[in-house]
Amino acid sequence: MDDASEREFAEYFRARRDAVRRTAYLMCGDWHRADDHAQAAFVALHRHWRRIRDRAALDAWVRRTLVRAVVDESRRPWRRERATAELPDTGGVASASEAVATRHVLVDGLRAVPARQRAVLVLRFLDGLDVAGTAAALGCSEGTVKSQTSHGLAALRAVLGDALDDLRPAG
Repeated sequence: MDDASEREFAEYFRARRDAVRRTAYLMCGDWHRADDHAQAAFVALHRHWRRIRDRAALDAWVRRTLVRAVVDESRRPWRRERATAELPDTGGVASASEAVATRHVLVDGLRAVPARQRAVLVLRFLDGLDVAGTAAALGCSEGTVKSQTSHGLAALRAVLGDALDDLRPAG
């Protein structure tokens, strides 16, 4: 790559690395694996940087690469065991202890949801994508996103039960 392209990639990387890492963590539940997935997504992006013409689509490209890596890895039998790691800072909760408890409950609940459904829930509700954006990120139809969202929420409700009510924002 030429110097201008390298600078452009470096700027994008600096701007998006934390968000990509956080999304990876929410999908896999382990900071070390999240780092690996985020790094792999950025390495792939760097490799394809010159061929990606639509710079507005970079987030979608990285997200799709990340989701594929996490879902593919979750299918490997040696990855069924998951380590407990520190929790992300999501803010928005009144006290630090409530924030830790909320994150702990949510991350534990997400770990129990199948990988594909977990990816849909993270993209829809934590990354804030709409149905069409989630479908594009996952490379599936909007109907699949809707059904995976429904099944994922049902699985999350089954795991969290009454704790799910505590996670809903007030108002």
